[in-house]
Amino acid sequence: MSNTPRIAIVGAGLGGACAAVLLQKAGFEVDVFEQAPAFSRLGAGIHMGPNVMKIFRRMGIEDAVAHKGSKPDFWFSRDGNSGDYMSRIKLGEFAVKEYGAPYVTIHRGDLHEFQIAALGNARLHYDKKLIECHDDGNGVDLMFEDGTRHRADIVIGADGINSKLREHMFGAEAPKDTGWIGHRALIRGDALKKYPFPFEPCVKWWTADRHMMVYYTTEARDEYYFVSGVPHPKWEYDTAFVPCSREDMKQDFAGYHPEVQALIDVAEDITKWPLFYREPLPVWSTGRIVLLGDACHPMKPHMAQGAAMAIEDGAMLARCLEETGLSDFGTAFTLYEANRRERASRVQSVSNANTWLRTQEDPAWVFGYDIFEHPLRDGTAA
Repeated sequence: MSNTPRIAIVGAGLGGACAAVLLQKAGFEVDVFEQAPAFSRLGAGIHMGPNVMKIFRRMGIEDAVAHKGSKPDFWFSRDGNSGDYMSRIKLGEFAVKEYGAPYVTIHRGDLHEFQIAALGNARLHYDKKLIECHDDGNGVDLMFEDGTRHRADIVIGADGINSKLREHMFGAEAPKDTGWIGHRALIRGDALKKYPFPFEPCVKWWTADRHMMVYYTTEARDEYYFVSGVPHPKWEYDTAFVPCSREDMKQDFAGYHPEVQALIDVAEDITKWPLFYREPLPVWSTGRIVLLGDACHPMKPHMAQGAAMAIEDGAMLARCLEETGLSDFGTAFTLYEANRRERASRVQSVSNANTWLRTQEDPAWVFGYDIFEHPLRDGTAA
């Protein structure tokens, strides 16, 4: 073990990258291990509320994210059949004034690129698939598929719903099928011009048992994106997603408003994804290993806050480690869980229930939250 205390992060996704940047800024030595062979513009659209944009401010990427993405003035909820408005949630300048930062919708790959740039490449290791780890009480040894090894003082598991570190801590267990799927597709902005519809910057179409969330992913509005939620008895494929024809998707949205039908008509490369979940964990850390994001609290994407919770986790974990120092990592882990579990669980519950902003409600408890101003609760009281 080096005389310099070292932190290893497994997973360079949105939560892992956030933790890495903030820990580096706090003066810690951090290595990040990502199983992907290189960075790529993966994923599709994503929402970043004011609660997250305040974290990006601390990371130094808020302005870049806000400039690249779309900043809707409202979140609209509309009846999927009639098109009637069910809620109009103020965003835009109201969000900046009321919650302290803008609300941005953006392509996940563009957002991730800003995070990776802030992290830098010196300590970011690609093509590192974790196959085994061992915590001997004095440090953690990580073994990767390419035969390399790394030893760290503590390890942060930001490796998603199929987390290898979660498996190490609690044993192997397959994610559970929620009984829902999502359709995803990007649409070129030019393809919308032939229609008479408003194609609002941020709108969710609802009926009793399914929905479609639609929004722009760029300030230029040259890319529109939709993601759905539809009941589906069981995911019958061995892959993470499968192609979906327009005809199949139209069956799932039969009777929906003509604006929704138009979106399906012009969508390119529609894919269909399963939505999985896991049971809540009894603890988020054991020994020198701690989890964040989907590794410890995966949720349905119906609230547009899943990635936000991983980013908030990363920021809170960095804050707690800065508070205690790495030599007292156990106290930091306890503080972290004590100050994250209640909020993450509440968001998980609302997201899984799929009720967020369906009717006119006050979103301040989510958007107004500032993780750096939140008083740290003593972990012994959790």
